[in-house]
Amino acid sequence: MKKIKLIVLFIVFLSVQSVSGQIVPPPAPPPPPPGLPVDGGIVFLLISGLFYGVKKLKQ
Repeated sequence: MKKIKLIVLFIVFLSVQSVSGQIVPPPAPPPPPPGLPVDGGIVFLLISGLFYGVKKLKQ
């Protein structure tokens, strides 16, 4: 009987250690905010490309 109690105690001890030893993954990062504004550099590139194309078409 004492041997069975010792085995049960050992199994319970191992199960507690395996449950508390698990690694919790880090939380997911927050999503980017919706509706981000267009960068001013992109607008400048589009306008300069438009002027460059008009200049090339006139030549």
